[in-house]
Amino acid sequence: MNPFEDMRIFCQVMDSGSFTSAADQLGLSKQFVSRRLMQLEERLGVRLLNRSTRRLDVTPLGQSYYESALRLLGEVEQVEQGIAGQTTEPRGTIRVSAPLSFALAHLGCLLPLFLQRYRDVTVEVDLSDRPVDLLSEGYDLALRIGILEDSTLIARRIASIQRVYCASPAYLAERGTPLKPEDLHNHDCLPYGHGRQVQWRFEGQGKPLSVNVTGRMRVNNGELLKDAAVAGMGITYLPTFIVGSALKEGRLVPVLDEFRPPPLTLSAVYPQHRQSSRPVLALIEFLRERLDRVECGL
Repeated sequence: MNPFEDMRIFCQVMDSGSFTSAADQLGLSKQFVSRRLMQLEERLGVRLLNRSTRRLDVTPLGQSYYESALRLLGEVEQVEQGIAGQTTEPRGTIRVSAPLSFALAHLGCLLPLFLQRYRDVTVEVDLSDRPVDLLSEGYDLALRIGILEDSTLIARRIASIQRVYCASPAYLAERGTPLKPEDLHNHDCLPYGHGRQVQWRFEGQGKPLSVNVTGRMRVNNGELLKDAAVAGMGITYLPTFIVGSALKEGRLVPVLDEFRPPPLTLSAVYPQHRQSSRPVLALIEFLRERLDRVECGL
């Protein structure tokens, strides 16, 4: 085993948070991974990790080694990918996590086009609105909508996501059309997610405004909320990739458009050790190219 392989094993342990997860990701035994790290520490003459039955804690020297090793391995991968890229197309498997409703609206038409362009690439997609842990769960790439949490992941903007307040014509005929955000106190609303209290944000006269909304139905799925709004159950607030067709067909109509907040950002996030992966970068560029054209009603 050469020093570069020891670096890769150590970085995988750091990324995964345990010997067991790292061994699974690398296709090695837990005992082999543990033994290699012990030999690495012996060779360096320092302790990189403090081990206990419950967790691994990195030492200051271990953190420094991790950052340097990650940077060095990235440079090595860039060199290898650069040489390979002169003669070959992207190849390999990409494991992707994507939000359910967005994926159903767009990835079903875009991924086949991507795979037709890159014949040696395979894509595995997991649809979930849950914010997956890319490192511990072994994802190469995740698509996320909205503000990103601070992390060591690399983020690339893909496109803007417009959202709209809307309701059915029948509901508005019966209950009236809200003219300002505060009017929602007198309306049934269909908020996304769970919890006792939900706030919708508005842009009012140059400053943000938040309004508490209530209703008889609350769901963590945009498609179900759209159907409820079309059925006249209340006012909802959803991305246009979910309600766009209903708006075009007149089954829903927008309200409070002048108070609509700025669009959200659709981002691709991926671990640092994937920053030179040609399949990952190819998929990101493909999605940016297609979705930036607003072809799918973003």
